[in-house]
Amino acid sequence: MKKLLMVILLVILLCFTFSCQKSEEGITEEEVQAFTDGVLEMWNEANLTIVDEVYAPEIVRHDCGVPEDIVGIENVKNYLENLFNAFPDLHITVDETIVAGNKGAQRWTMTGTNTGSWGDMSPTGKNVEFSGVSIVHFVNGKAVEIWDFYNVLDMMQQLGFTLTPPQPPEPEEKK
Repeated sequence: MKKLLMVILLVILLCFTFSCQKSEEGITEEEVQAFTDGVLEMWNEANLTIVDEVYAPEIVRHDCGVPEDIVGIENVKNYLENLFNAFPDLHITVDETIVAGNKGAQRWTMTGTNTGSWGDMSPTGKNVEFSGVSIVHFVNGKAVEIWDFYNVLDMMQQLGFTLTPPQPPEPEEKK
């Protein structure tokens, strides 16, 4: 009987311990819509003042077209400023939004004309239109982590780049 009482007490203690742990709260569809409205204004109007409103200071962007993660709000601002200089008429539309827990997923379409330098790349004067998906992790209503996926090859081909397969090495001459 004493063992049974100890087991019951242990179960109650464990239940109390786990129920008191704080879990991340979900985000509402209305909060995601407010975030989306801000992001669209930021992207479509090249308005960097909105960055602080929608992204947390510790934001991390995982962009499949960029070799390293973009970490911190100032680095995100630099990334966006370079992109806005390269594509001054950049425009994004959100085609679909899904909300689950503290994450939102958005399918989007981006258009723009490359009239400015972009990193080492000179302006091409060409238009691009491509779609992608962003998955956003929210804490306290702000984005803390973003994963962006899109077809980088398609975008680069629209800018005039080509993909050249590697050539096999020349056979060595026999001595």
